[in-house]
Amino acid sequence: MPSRRTHASTDLNATAAAALRDMAALQDTGHGQRGYAKAATAVLGLEVPLDRLRRRDGTLTRIPLVGPSSTRILLEVLDQGSSPTLERLIDERGQHAVIDGLRALRQGFLSRAAALEVLDLAGMDLRAHYRGDLQLHSTWSDGQDTVQAMADGCRARGYSFCAMTDHSGGLSIAGGLSPERLRAQADEIAQVNRDFAGAFHVFAGVEANITPEGGVDVTADQLQTLDLVVAAPHSGLRTTKAQTARIIAAVDTAGVRILGHPRGRKYGVRGGVAADWPRIFAAAAERGVAIELDGDPSRQDLDCTLAVQARRAGCLFALDSDAHAVSQLWYTDLAMAHALLAGIPLDRIVNCWPLDRFRIWLEAARSRP
Repeated sequence: MPSRRTHASTDLNATAAAALRDMAALQDTGHGQRGYAKAATAVLGLEVPLDRLRRRDGTLTRIPLVGPSSTRILLEVLDQGSSPTLERLIDERGQHAVIDGLRALRQGFLSRAAALEVLDLAGMDLRAHYRGDLQLHSTWSDGQDTVQAMADGCRARGYSFCAMTDHSGGLSIAGGLSPERLRAQADEIAQVNRDFAGAFHVFAGVEANITPEGGVDVTADQLQTLDLVVAAPHSGLRTTKAQTARIIAAVDTAGVRILGHPRGRKYGVRGGVAADWPRIFAAAAERGVAIELDGDPSRQDLDCTLAVQARRAGCLFALDSDAHAVSQLWYTDLAMAHALLAGIPLDRIVNCWPLDRFRIWLEAARSRP
């Protein structure tokens, strides 16, 4: 695995999208806010840098969801590295503090184009070694596609396994599964596996909520019967109070195998959990709990900077899409790019392990005191 010095050039698309997000924050109407925000999302999702979409006459190739006002901002960024229109508006509104606060919440995020450049420059194809996505959501909770469709999508990408990790019951807003529905989903997963007849395997898992006290909202019996438990924070994400003990308690819970999107940050919305991360990483390394690099574009959690600390602590890693639809399985590219930038060794990425080794690691979680 290459070192962190392997990197893409300046992330032009992220810079341009950030300018559009700033414009969205300065709009007086919901329509204007949504328009600029959708344009920013479209730019972040482009597979090529913006400058490659420039025509000879200086105009831009049409980008879906990017209207004339947003295009003007993009062209200013391309020509000058920033947008004079945006900066004038910030001055006129006296919104420097607000915009600076929002900009701080966008640090450490990659555009899709930059992630693909990192993968291309890496000198090895991490995608060729990747065997299974370990955080996926289906129509059983807040996903858009069925278990079968998600499994078929993973198999089409060349994987040999995946894990269905719909939300646990404590997250009712996301259609979290009651114990009865979790058992029913496990039955469906078993049938899907019988149909695959060994050609592909779906592990029955859950994305469990880390409670305020540091436990997880699934029972001890469930922890022992599920193949995979991803423990993730979904509350207390905006407080500045350190939550080190809370996260370590979740890592200590027998049956937990992955610490999912550890900070709970969201692009431009919140910075996530404050904690003594070296202590958390040391605890996870000691217990063999993998630290997730969540590839959802709005999460990218952990990002490469903090992942370096986890690597130095000796942690294992899970690089996952957190996909809620087959169309989102590409999110693993972002997780892989952060892993490459952090210099994470291939042998420490559990998604890249052979199925037999992966099963042994899962089984060890049940017997851990």
